[in-house]
Amino acid sequence: MATYTFYKYQGAGNDFIVIDNRNLLFDRDDIDLVRRLCDRRFGIGADGLMLLQNVDGYDFEMVYFNADGREGSMCGNGGRCIVAFAKDQAIIDKATDFLAVDGQHHAEIDGRRDYVSLQMIDVDAIDRDADAYVLDTGSPHYVATVEGLANFPVIAEGRRVRNSERYQAEGINVNFVEAEGAGYFVRTYERGVEDETLACGTGATAVAIAMAAHEGKNGTLTIPIRVAGGNLTIRFQKDGARFTDVFLEGPAKYVFKGEITV
Repeated sequence: MATYTFYKYQGAGNDFIVIDNRNLLFDRDDIDLVRRLCDRRFGIGADGLMLLQNVDGYDFEMVYFNADGREGSMCGNGGRCIVAFAKDQAIIDKATDFLAVDGQHHAEIDGRRDYVSLQMIDVDAIDRDADAYVLDTGSPHYVATVEGLANFPVIAEGRRVRNSERYQAEGINVNFVEAEGAGYFVRTYERGVEDETLACGTGATAVAIAMAAHEGKNGTLTIPIRVAGGNLTIRFQKDGARFTDVFLEGPAKYVFKGEITV
């Protein structure tokens, strides 16, 4: 048996187990262990698990796992939460440069209100799948506009798209979006979780970028996104088909600390 100290964080309802693995005692290849810890009935419960590790040239490395136990692509809300964790552990102060699976990320944190601004990767290409937009914001996303999103069958339709012939092998996160005031309301079906989550950071980013393309907007843009778990803000520079200086902003809050023996 082994005992692990863990921390729970959440960003707009997207919740994560965070483990300080600078001592490398947690086996990142143990898929079953990660899956058990993320299980909401038999484990701690989370949308994903993150390890904070040392890496040369950066403040830390973020290693992210989906709830199915497999190492995943970039998680935006997870990135914001691990920055908050690094701040709480005095690893960083107000700003950081860390390494994730999709490369270097810069982030800044306002500790007074648990608010993290995380720089995402640039986006140079947006594809189409019929009326939907398909793009990569660190993770692959499908973005479709719908009406009546509050009552839309997100799980059924998200599962259908995610397991369609085109996307089944690699999987894709499926976002449904509806215009709302100056921004958008978004609901997301996440691969790896295989369910709707209360928020998805890379998904909110993908929606903001897709909608800017859809509406032909250019220049410096700030787009509010409402998700089931709260509110996020996406800002970026759009020049034609190129999106740069992309930032995902929102709350990242400590929930609790515990120990688990497995």
